Amino acid sequence: MIYIVRHGQTDWNIEGRFQGRTDIELNEKGKSQAENIKEKLEGIRFDKVFSSPLKRALETAQIITDEPIEIDDRIIERCNGQLEGKLKTECKNSIDFTDENEQRFGIESLYDFRNRITDFLNELEEKYVGKNVLVVTHAGVSIYVRCYFEGEPKDGNYNNYKLKNCEVLQYDNTAKNKKFNI
Repeated sequence: MIYIVRHGQTDWNIEGRFQGRTDIELNEKGKSQAENIKEKLEGIRFDKVFSSPLKRALETAQIITDEPIEIDDRIIERCNGQLEGKLKTECKNSIDFTDENEQRFGIESLYDFRNRITDFLNELEEKYVGKNVLVVTHAGVSIYVRCYFEGEPKDGNYNNYKLKNCEVLQYDNTAKNKKFNI
């Protein structure tokens, strides 16, 4: 099984700020959320654990498991360029994050973002068939993980695919497109 976990809460999540690659730590609630996920996943032996290099994801992974953690840059959050740290309400309607060609304000192209996530997931499916794999990552990455396993959202609303803080999705890595929520 592949377990996809979004990192725990940060102060910037509460404030509604674009985090992107800015290295924000978990707040106390985020640590508590990770502890709750640790309890839910108790008894599962992970054959492999991957984390984004950002503190909020790595700290979440370290709370969830004592297994060795491999940092993988392909599952780092999308770079939001000059928007990082800004309130989302300040930037409303100034940029279309779903436009593949959008790169204003120095944001990472959607094409590059999705390709690196797809590359990671292809490798995961190839190398870890039938293994228990934990992947701790970010909201933006979680959207395209869901697209990979479940297809594009039928209503076109990608925000509906975004995981909440410390939400977990489970995918059967012996048969693509099987999803189980935890």
